[in-house]
Amino acid sequence: MQPSPNKIAVAIIEDDSMIRESYAYLISREDGFEVVGSYKSYEEAVKHLLLIKPDVLLLDVELPGINGIEALPKIKKILPQLHIVILTVYENNETVFHALTNGASGYLTKNTPSSKIIEAIREVVEGGAPMSAGVARLVINSFQRNQNSPLSKRETEVLENVALGKSRRRIADELFIDMETVKTHIKNIYQKLDVHSKADAIKTAKENKFI
Repeated sequence: MQPSPNKIAVAIIEDDSMIRESYAYLISREDGFEVVGSYKSYEEAVKHLLLIKPDVLLLDVELPGINGIEALPKIKKILPQLHIVILTVYENNETVFHALTNGASGYLTKNTPSSKIIEAIREVVEGGAPMSAGVARLVINSFQRNQNSPLSKRETEVLENVALGKSRRRIADELFIDMETVKTHIKNIYQKLDVHSKADAIKTAKENKFI
């Protein structure tokens, strides 16, 4: 579908058909907006993006085949001017920073109210970078950390998730790593911080602004 003049052309890549259709309905009923494409995967969308030339793309992270984070630079290479807004359930450092460094213009979680999603689309077209409140906090906190931390980026992320009370299984799932890798990171964190418990690791890291 070719976009109409004077309307913001929006495309969607989301594998859940119910969510995809609800986004399309929500956006298409707004004045000044038009949904020009709706796809379940990057592989399906890439065949059409150059033809439809959307202004804004709503992109899910968890996709079959090439995921949203991997798809970002590929899409930006095809359409450098395209504004890409990540819409996902994930709100962790690794995903957020990979998205932003790979070219995302905004990052919203899927529990964002519909009115905010519409506002975000307008905002990116006008040069803004909309983010959910939790994501904005992650970004701000990253600039406030002690740059001399002995922890690697991944170890920092694991410890932040531990501090949030998440189980090792959940941390593994959210960071796309296995349980043994999480255990290894935690062991290395304890060694680097010279502590022997989760509570001491969190306390030491917070006192020194490592997280």
